Amino acid sequence: MKAEIHAMHYAIAEHGKLLALKRDYKNALTHYREAIRMAVSSKAPEVFFRHYTQCVLESLELTGGHAEIIEFCVNADAHYSTLNLSSHLHLRDHASVLERKGINEIKAGDQETGVQTLKSAQDMAGKKDLPLTDEVLEWAVRGYTIDTARLLSIQRKHNYFVVRRNQVNEKRARSIASLKSADDQGIRNKLAMGPMKGSVVGR
Repeated sequence: MKAEIHAMHYAIAEHGKLLALKRDYKNALTHYREAIRMAVSSKAPEVFFRHYTQCVLESLELTGGHAEIIEFCVNADAHYSTLNLSSHLHLRDHASVLERKGINEIKAGDQETGVQTLKSAQDMAGKKDLPLTDEVLEWAVRGYTIDTARLLSIQRKHNYFVVRRNQVNEKRARSIASLKSADDQGIRNKLAMGPMKGSVVGR
């Protein structure tokens, strides 16, 4: 039963990605949030929650929801700070939160604060671990204004966004409506069969 539920929230999230690629971010968010709800209620492995949350943040960012993302990152930063973990993996995860916060601060129009946040991310992870941060800071050092179009170009260059065409399992994707209205048990059975291919973890 759990395998079927996990396959269902995975399928819903994959459909959300297809919607996001079509720039239908409102409906993409609906699918991601339903996937999160199902994952949490079924006690799915944390990797699903983390990945779906990243998908939510990306759609929010691409629709200008910078304040909501910054608030999320502030809370995540506070959480990481209480853990007092020093492994490279945890430091990089923590730094990635600061990177997202800094990027969204810049997009929200506060380049000075965003650059300072990115410097903190770089100090935490070390140079070369966050290539996006490194490049944005290089632009800032040169005194350039980092407009949204330029920043978006750099983000795509460094695969900042996990929702990419070649990372979506279109064959497994199912809309919320198709799963909720499906009396055909065959659809659900197919979803529960075999390994789930495609991107599950974040970058």
